[in-house]
Amino acid sequence: MKHLELHIIQSFPVACLNRDDLNSPKTAVFGGVQRARVSSQSWKRAIREMAEKEIDNSGQFQGKRSRLFIEKISSALKALGEAEGTANALAICAGHYLARLDSKQEGKVKTLVFLSPLEYEIFAKVLFVLDNDAKKALVDAIGFVDMAKLTTDDEYEDAEETNAEKPKKGEKKLSAKQFTQLVAKIVKSPIEKAFKGEKKETKSLPKDAADIALFGRMVANDHSLTVEAASMFSHALSTHKADNEIDFFAAVDDLQPKEESGAGMTSTLEFNSATYYRFAALNLDMLADADHLQSMTKEERQSVVRTFIEATVKAVPGARKNTMNGNTLPVYVLGIVRNVGHPVQLVNAFENPVRSSQGYAAKSIELLKSEYAKLADTWGIEAAFKQAIPEVDLKNFLDGMVAHVI
Repeated sequence: MKHLELHIIQSFPVACLNRDDLNSPKTAVFGGVQRARVSSQSWKRAIREMAEKEIDNSGQFQGKRSRLFIEKISSALKALGEAEGTANALAICAGHYLARLDSKQEGKVKTLVFLSPLEYEIFAKVLFVLDNDAKKALVDAIGFVDMAKLTTDDEYEDAEETNAEKPKKGEKKLSAKQFTQLVAKIVKSPIEKAFKGEKKETKSLPKDAADIALFGRMVANDHSLTVEAASMFSHALSTHKADNEIDFFAAVDDLQPKEESGAGMTSTLEFNSATYYRFAALNLDMLADADHLQSMTKEERQSVVRTFIEATVKAVPGARKNTMNGNTLPVYVLGIVRNVGHPVQLVNAFENPVRSSQGYAAKSIELLKSEYAKLADTWGIEAAFKQAIPEVDLKNFLDGMVAHVI
């Protein structure tokens, strides 16, 4: 596959870029020693946010991962002319079909779903053109369902394998399973047809969903909406042994009487500092296929990739950004485009942790270059394009990389 790779060396001062469940900086053991670690998920979110808010001017990065999309579909239905009550009920049913309603939190579903504004409109159009009997059945189902039972997961087992009907005369409630069956029976086929038809007609995701094409989407209840991520990320690891340290701090009570001594509050938090190796790759063949961004022009895809690369290079996770502010820029970025093969990390350059009294960055760059040269010689890995920052500036680096986008 044709793909690009980004190999990044980046140093951070006192920071807690990514916290674990105990509020400590994440770590991992590699090469027999503890390393500082930042999860790929943490960095990908920072990249998405930077791409949307600071770099992209074309509206290509508009996807939102949320449990609160029901209101968005309802608003789109009302914009089409649907009555408010019906619009709300239909949107609730669509939310349940996609990710199961959360009976404890009104207006939310149980899992996050990644959708773009144009996809909200597609859902709204599907629901809006349902025949009146189908709409009435869904609206009535909202009144019949026992919301308390929606939290019982085993109610949904084999939900689509049984024909579902309204409650029989005298019955007041639909079970969670019956409700799920009824919703799926009505909306599953139209939704799959709409999205597959949309892809067949436009041959890709909507043009405001570049981030979904890049980072992927999993929809367990309807695999026709699942999108495989065109990008690949590793967890960032420090190139050297790293230990978390403890910061003791005291906060002064500004209104405390002068005759009273002592701090208003004392506590501790953990931090570390490290030089990281970061790796990201992008499958350029996949990005241009019918399940991703085929409908875009080559120039539009180049714009998407340019934004992706710039955001990947610049973005920093936002944890404790106001109290520690770990924002830095990479000291070295190696960009590679290869026409065949699969992406290969260079992390084994640091399996033997860097030890240096002169800092870690310079030695890490040296080892990274050496590892790439060794792999190229040993395995015959050939690059169609290879360039590095700071040997060239960011603009020329981006121009060189995106020139290979298909």
